[in-house]
Amino acid sequence: MAVPKTMKALVAYSASDYRLEENFPVPECGPDDIIIKTEGCGICAGDLKCRHGAAMFWGDQTQPSWVKPPFIPGHEFIGIVSQVGDNVEGYEMGERLAAEQIVPCGKCKFCRSGQYWMCQPHEIFGFFSNLNGGMAEYVRLSKNAIIHRVPSEMKLEDALLIEPYSCAKHCVDRAKIETEDVVVLSGAGTLGLGMVTYAKLKHPRKLIVLDMIDERLEKAKEFGADMVWNPSKVNVVDEIEKLTDGYGCDVYIEASGHPSSVTQGMSMVRKLGRFVEFSVFGEAATLDWSIIGDRKELDVLGSHLGPYCFPYVIENIHNGTLKTKGVVTNSFSIDEWEKAFAFASGKYGDLKVAIRF
Repeated sequence: MAVPKTMKALVAYSASDYRLEENFPVPECGPDDIIIKTEGCGICAGDLKCRHGAAMFWGDQTQPSWVKPPFIPGHEFIGIVSQVGDNVEGYEMGERLAAEQIVPCGKCKFCRSGQYWMCQPHEIFGFFSNLNGGMAEYVRLSKNAIIHRVPSEMKLEDALLIEPYSCAKHCVDRAKIETEDVVVLSGAGTLGLGMVTYAKLKHPRKLIVLDMIDERLEKAKEFGADMVWNPSKVNVVDEIEKLTDGYGCDVYIEASGHPSSVTQGMSMVRKLGRFVEFSVFGEAATLDWSIIGDRKELDVLGSHLGPYCFPYVIENIHNGTLKTKGVVTNSFSIDEWEKAFAFASGKYGDLKVAIRF
C-alpha cells in the first residue's frame, strides 16, 4: 500500500483558525512507528469545546494553554495499517486498528504503577503537534501508543464507538453499581447511551436516564433504561424521592456536561451515595460543598478515558451485547468538516457525527 507524501488534513492553528489543508505532509514512519490510513474519525464533545475556544484547552487568565498547535484534531479514529516501522513486531499491513486516546510516557509514577491513563505528561491524540489526530487521511501511531485490533468485518459505524464506549465503561465501573442500587444517569448523548447499555448489564434495581431531548430518552429506553425523564417536563428530584421513600438514588452519574446537572444530582443522591462526574464542562459548575461532607458524606468520583476497557468493548460491540444501533447518526467527508462540526453540536438532533475518508 503506497503512502503518498501529502494528505488532506484539518489543522488547528488557534482556537479561531482551523483550516482544511489539501497538501499537509503525511507523517513519516519511524523505525518504531505504524502509519494507518484513516477510515473514519468521530467528533467528540472535547473536539467541539476546543474548536469553540474553551479555556481548559486554550488557557485564560487563570490557567495556561494545554494544547500545542498546530495540531490535527480527532481521537476517535479507526484505520488500516499502511506502513510499519523496521522495529515493529506483531503488526501487519492491512490490519485494522484503534488506538487509545492517551499515549503514555511509560516513565512517570502513574505509568509505572499501571495507572497509565493519568500519565503525568498526559499527551493525547488530537491536541498536540507531535500527536496529530484522526481528522486526516493518515495517522502515525508511535511506539508508546496503546493499540488494539478491530475485526475487519465490524461496521465502521460500530467501530467508531469503540473509544467513546470504552470511556463509558470506565465511568460505569467507577460507580460500582450493585443489584439493589437505584441508578440515575444524566445525559443520553453518545457517551450516556454507552453507559446505559453497559450499566444495564450490572442489573441495578432501577436504571433511570435523564435528558432534555425526548428522542434521546427513547433511545435510552431502547438500550435498557427502566425509566426515562425529561427534567424540563418533570421534577426529577421529587420523582426520585417518591421512588425511594424519600432517601434518594444510590448512584448518580453526570454525563450531560451542564452545570445544572451537578446541583440536580447532588440534590437527588442519597446520604452515603456515590456521585460520578464524567463530563467536560464549557463553563464552571458551582455548588455548596457542605452537601458533600456535612450533609450527606458522599463518595464523589471522577472518570477519565477508558483504561483497560478497549478489549471488552471491541468484543461486546462485535457480538452485539453492547447496543450501538442508531448512535452514529451522520458522517461527512473531510471537505465538509465545518458542516460536520455543526451537526456534531446536536442542534440538528444528532448523536455521534463522524468524518469519513
